[in-house]
Amino acid sequence: MTQEDIRQALNRWEEKTLKDTLDRYPERADGEFITTSGEPVERLYTPLDGVADEDYLDALGFPGEYPFTRGVHPTMHRGRLWTMRMFAGFGTAEETNARFKYLLEQGQTGLSVAFDMPTLMGYDTDAPEAEGEFGKCGVAIASLRDMERLFDGIPLDKVTTSMTINSPAVIVWAMYIVAAEKQGVPMHELGGTIQNDILKEYIAQKEYIFPPNPSMRLVTDTVEFGTQHLPRWNTISISGYHIREAGSTAAQELAFTLADGLEYVRWALERGLDVDAFAPRLSYFFNCHNDFLEEIAKFRASRRIWAREMRETFGAENPRSWWMRFHTQTAGCSLTAQQPEINVVRVAIQALAAVLGGTQSLHTNSLDEALALPSERAVTIALRTQQIIAHESGVTNTIDPLGGSYAIEALTDRMEQQVYDYFEQIEALGGVILAIETGFFQQEIADAAYQYQREIDERRRIVVGVNEFASDEPVEIPLLKIDPQGYERQIARLEQVRAERDNGAVGQALDRLRIAAQGTENTMPYILDAVRAYATLQEMMDVFREVFGIYREPMIL
Repeated sequence: MTQEDIRQALNRWEEKTLKDTLDRYPERADGEFITTSGEPVERLYTPLDGVADEDYLDALGFPGEYPFTRGVHPTMHRGRLWTMRMFAGFGTAEETNARFKYLLEQGQTGLSVAFDMPTLMGYDTDAPEAEGEFGKCGVAIASLRDMERLFDGIPLDKVTTSMTINSPAVIVWAMYIVAAEKQGVPMHELGGTIQNDILKEYIAQKEYIFPPNPSMRLVTDTVEFGTQHLPRWNTISISGYHIREAGSTAAQELAFTLADGLEYVRWALERGLDVDAFAPRLSYFFNCHNDFLEEIAKFRASRRIWAREMRETFGAENPRSWWMRFHTQTAGCSLTAQQPEINVVRVAIQALAAVLGGTQSLHTNSLDEALALPSERAVTIALRTQQIIAHESGVTNTIDPLGGSYAIEALTDRMEQQVYDYFEQIEALGGVILAIETGFFQQEIADAAYQYQREIDERRRIVVGVNEFASDEPVEIPLLKIDPQGYERQIARLEQVRAERDNGAVGQALDRLRIAAQGTENTMPYILDAVRAYATLQEMMDVFREVFGIYREPMIL
């Protein structure tokens, strides 16, 4: 059957079968047929919308082969399940250590560290700027001593660890490396990921400290050092998650994140690194929102675009450089404080989309996260959600089970085209950093977030429990409570570190770090020396503040 035959058959169906039904039973009038991102969804997809037979190998191919649309591994989840990596961190290092051990006992297969706001912004717990923020959104890490406590009894040669931190990433990574040294684990045996994605901080999350150029220098220092000394470590987790949480559409999340990734490649090449030496250790981190089909299409498009750009634009020859490897987290912004128990359903749908989209690693949010940090009960349900998908749903029995779906392929193609349209706009503005400084990304996200909220307010978009199917029943779920004495213990330990260390050695290490920062050397060896001397996070970050200055985002009207 030719495409013309299908077109004629479709016209006949619309004129007869469909028209008769619509005359008797009009389509729903309760809203528009749009994706979560506001894109129109067609009534029916056919072979006219999907990948033509002659384009199959170029557009889809086979799993484990270019362009990797159907997956980066030949067997995908038939061969190995994704890493179940639950994000965790609160209060003191020992409280978080206990949560890590609990999760590992429950079947989690990788660790993921959340840091508190003072740590994220490069301050010690007792700094005036940190007052009132201890341990509220993650664990407090002010010195090597805290990192040692955080992983006490957890063999760092046996687990992989992801750390979500950005401006101070180079220092926190050094603390992890030295903590492993003290366990007897050399750095070349360490596996894991440091988020280290400063560009998305300027775009969306706003946890930047220094101006873009010195910040990019520090990121490139980690790429260079990791390439030379930590062959199993992902030196950047290029993150679309926070871009989506800020209100972007799916296409904006993918386009802006990929643009950031390509910018990191350019900086590493300018440093003189071989693309095939560092690119295989770049990884990605995506959000998975409610729109099941759109999210699967996003993940499939991401692999195809990255493979093409790495091979054709940057000339990478190693197929591993073409791989788009990514971690996924379900959408925190989709969780509701109203009727929090039904967040379990949202998370299950999102997690299933991530698995069908081919993720290598997954965090499932807990039902109570719109109200507090996850309780032990809630985080267990979230982990069990992944385990049910893995072992009971059957979706891991075949590779890319929705590949070839007319709707999925059409949505994948549209997502890819939208990404390239954004690439053209970013290039016309002079590249990623200039687009940040002129507010392009920020305005695009703000406009998308405003449109999404209007649709909710006008009830064109239904959010169950919020603007429809609401309930007056009080929320009655147990919430996590942090040890109220944790702050005092943390302050006492920090003071003890400062009293017991060799402060002369700390001063010398900080002086050497300052000189390196003022020059062009890689700062990592000097940071490691300062960490080994038990310099605190803020002491090292203050050196960088002195040398690099503080970034103030320009006012954009």
